[in-house]
Amino acid sequence: MVQIARMAYQQDRTMTEIAAETGLNRWQVRRLLTEARDLGVVRIEIVPRSHRKPDLETALTREFGLRDAVVVPAAGDNAPLTESVAQAAGQYVAAVKPRPRMAGVSWGRTMAAVAHWLPPNWSDGVEVVQINGTVAPVPQAGGHNEVAETFARKGNGRFVPLPVPAIVGERATREVLEKDRIVADVLQRARSAELLCFSMGALNEHSALLLSGNILHKELDKLLRAGAVGDVLGRFIDRRGAIVDQELDQRTIGLSFSELKRCGRAVGIACGAEKHDVVLGALRAGLINVLVTDEATATYALEHVHDR
Repeated sequence: MVQIARMAYQQDRTMTEIAAETGLNRWQVRRLLTEARDLGVVRIEIVPRSHRKPDLETALTREFGLRDAVVVPAAGDNAPLTESVAQAAGQYVAAVKPRPRMAGVSWGRTMAAVAHWLPPNWSDGVEVVQINGTVAPVPQAGGHNEVAETFARKGNGRFVPLPVPAIVGERATREVLEKDRIVADVLQRARSAELLCFSMGALNEHSALLLSGNILHKELDKLLRAGAVGDVLGRFIDRRGAIVDQELDQRTIGLSFSELKRCGRAVGIACGAEKHDVVLGALRAGLINVLVTDEATATYALEHVHDR
């Protein structure tokens, strides 16, 4: 019984693997694990961490039909909010079971922080694929592939870049690029990822897409006038989660919203007042099924869940 309990709970072995190694059948393995819990050989505790808000997490999962939610309290003076949320996101990704064989990630400042806080050896041989374009028209201090590279290195795996801009100048250009053998293969890999992890961007002068040259200032102004509140993978949405500019969206390279909705675990990460509305829109549209955020953003989403 102790041997089987160790295999199940310490080594993360499946009942099929345990049965094959011990010579028992799956029913016998299941019975012994049940008896181990009944006799106290195995004790399972759920201990809410002090730096999380379980009541808000439960409310978010109920109201928006989420698979999971992670909410951290407001940060202190010496703890930047983005770092607290990024650390929680890294811990969440590392704790996902079963470990994904294929994971998809986006880029940006928030995702760079998540990659930093992701624990070493979080996976064993994972393939990490970029899920939106990474080539920046304006040279940046850091490369946009660094997030995927770090995820893969810490997961003892390899990364697959998407070597195209996030947004191109013409719809026809996007169509040609997506037909390219290399680009098409990367996007197909991204569609098969068991885990997607991405941030949500605010729409202001500090937007990563604006600073990287993927959109122009005149396009930013047009989006704001149309009611855009931010972007999810370079696709700009309003508070309802609807695409604001179809012409711009048709120039965007990366996973579509319908593809996000088909993923079993789509983890959206965002924090801060400037991202309240884009988080609300993503939740309303069902673009994410796991949310990692801060207390104020979670409260805002719950207060406005029934807005028309």
